[in-house]
Amino acid sequence: MTDSPGRVLVVDDEPALARALAINLRAHGWEVVTAADGRSALDAAATTHPDVVVLDLGLPDMDGTEVIAGLRGWTSVPIVVLSARQDGEDKVEALDLGADDYVTKPFAMNELMARLRAAVRRAADGSPALTEVVAGDLVVDLARKKVRRSGVDVQLTPTEWAFVEVLARNVGKLVPREQLLREVWGPGYTREHHYLRVYAAQLRRKLEDDPAHPRHLLTTSGLGYTLEP
Repeated sequence: MTDSPGRVLVVDDEPALARALAINLRAHGWEVVTAADGRSALDAAATTHPDVVVLDLGLPDMDGTEVIAGLRGWTSVPIVVLSARQDGEDKVEALDLGADDYVTKPFAMNELMARLRAAVRRAADGSPALTEVVAGDLVVDLARKKVRRSGVDVQLTPTEWAFVEVLARNVGKLVPREQLLREVWGPGYTREHHYLRVYAAQLRRKLEDDPAHPRHLLTTSGLGYTLEP
């Protein structure tokens, strides 16, 4: 018997299709994990670390594109979209958000298998996903989009989280102001430096023991910000 091609996370809310996929994938040697909604998919990805994700876009609790965005916040795992949506804009959006491939339903099982193997091969030389960043008593959970301080969840707004996430993905490195503005607010905001000062102050009040003398969220005047471990 050949070695397993890897672990696949199948995300689909149609029980019959999910079951058929799981049976066929296991028959081809894959280890299979299933999820029926977006939240379960993100949790399963964080706990089981699949080698590839097969993702339907039409999920009951969130759109599949939101799952792609959530995964891409912390992992480069290959994502193969499997969807009945054939509109070109849907495909472009999914690929722009970070999907690696797009297969429309109905599909041929042997074609899907070939695409999964190809996606895993392309990712084989990548580095392991970074799921958590620790900075003193702070834990930035990139998979679940949460920050804990001394073991207690810190309530952040979506914009505050986006600010922290960019710094955490570059922990210990200076992130230029323009990069932060572009990634958090968009390409039209790269001159709005006052946004950074306001949000950095808010975050320090939530994350630092002494906001006036921060140890982790540091500013390099005129250049950018760093999350120091």
